[in-house]
Amino acid sequence: DDSYLGHGIGISGGAMTGRVVFSLDEINQWRKKEPGTALIMVRSDTVPDDIREIYEADGLLTARGGSTSHAAIVAHRLDKTCVVGCPTLICSEKERSCAFDQFTLHSGDWISIDGLEGSVYLGQLKIDELEED
Repeated sequence: DDSYLGHGIGISGGAMTGRVVFSLDEINQWRKKEPGTALIMVRSDTVPDDIREIYEADGLLTARGGSTSHAAIVAHRLDKTCVVGCPTLICSEKERSCAFDQFTLHSGDWISIDGLEGSVYLGQLKIDELEED
């Protein structure tokens, strides 16, 4: 599948599609521009100060962390779709971009994550396609 980007540890939630965001400001901008659009926060890792971002986003994807990491515990508690520990994900929050191997994503790009099995895909996938695999 050419849309497959990488794999991490699925923590919670099912499959979802949304726009990549890196900050609370970006979340607020997209909420104004496209109120119905799901937003997926992408981070190298999370710290307790990120609680507002995690709360406001619909999904969470991190490069580091395991099933007991801060990101995993908070996302699970807030019932967010979450994938942590993607070894091929390199996140540059300051540049508002992230990369999977050679493929770079920018703020606002579409990705799909599967909180059950931990897969990450490029673009807007129909959720039933993800769940058939």
